[in-house]
Amino acid sequence: MNRKKLQKLTETLTKNCKHFNKSEVKCLIDLFYTLVGGITERQGTVVGLDRNAFRNILHTTFGMTDDMIMDRVFRGFDKDNDGCVTVSEWVYGLSLFLRGTLEEKMKYCFEVFDLNGDGFISKEEMFHMLKNSLLKQPSEEDPDEGIKDLVEITLKKMDRDHDGKLSFADYEQAVREETLLLEAFGPCLPDPKSQMEFETQVFKDPHEFNDM
Repeated sequence: MNRKKLQKLTETLTKNCKHFNKSEVKCLIDLFYTLVGGITERQGTVVGLDRNAFRNILHTTFGMTDDMIMDRVFRGFDKDNDGCVTVSEWVYGLSLFLRGTLEEKMKYCFEVFDLNGDGFISKEEMFHMLKNSLLKQPSEEDPDEGIKDLVEITLKKMDRDHDGKLSFADYEQAVREETLLLEAFGPCLPDPKSQMEFETQVFKDPHEFNDM
């Protein structure tokens, strides 16, 4: 990409990006093009990180291991649903992922957990996510029973209007009272340590990132 285009892209993204300054945006753009392998533009094709490449970053950089959650995080970044994360989706997504306000993070986590996109986190969705994120304990009893109990306990704590599912209002109220509940159904944000390591590395020299 020529310098002029890169400059324009950096300026546009910086203007629309709440949590990064211009030099940070430039580092993230550099990193993006390093990760996609230097293909900056081809006629008529979208250049981006596909699901596998993106999940690889979530796994190796942010220590995520839950396939279902990583898939949902990918969808959270891929706003236009075209199957790849473009450079603008990358910068805007990381802005929230790394430095979002509690409001932004609640919206994002709720969307990750609302598997079918109907505006509620249902018992079935909770069951799937908790079953996925809990360590399998070898025991006599049916592990599903334990997860069902956990779903009931979670509902009791978070379902404010007692309709058997969580609306965003239920979730928001519960999280405001107890921030730990933000990622109640699985880790979909980076932990502070990997966030700091990523930022230190990338904002120092994005080209060295792949040598980590």
